[in-house]
Amino acid sequence: MRTIDDIAEEYDFLEGDERYRLLIELGRELEPMPDALKTDATLVRGCSASVWVYPTASDGTLHFLADSNAAITKGIVALVIAAVQNRPAAEIAAMDIAAVLEPFDLKNQLSSNRTQGVPNMIALVRDHATRLATAT
Repeated sequence: MRTIDDIAEEYDFLEGDERYRLLIELGRELEPMPDALKTDATLVRGCSASVWVYPTASDGTLHFLADSNAAITKGIVALVIAAVQNRPAAEIAAMDIAAVLEPFDLKNQLSSNRTQGVPNMIALVRDHATRLATAT
């Protein structure tokens, strides 16, 4: 998976439809999420498309599997995951993930339907990180 900084650098050079294509490409690059993990428990509420996020932890570091049934939404999911993937739980819990995503200007680049679930995805990721960080 590309780093969020690498993605931001590429995104900055693109315009309009090229940005959509990049998001779709990022979604395709997500690590496959087994169908067995796509359950009501891993479903992110408030998204216009179905989005699933499943965290795994190893030595205090979080790794996320994620998927969506819509191509552009899956790309947005990939952006959120790229910001936090394989980082220490305490770092993710303290991170301002929304600020990390600000350079992508998603609210102005995409329809409100496509971005309405982003705060819920961020909250879910942060909640998992906070639980793990306080448990260790």
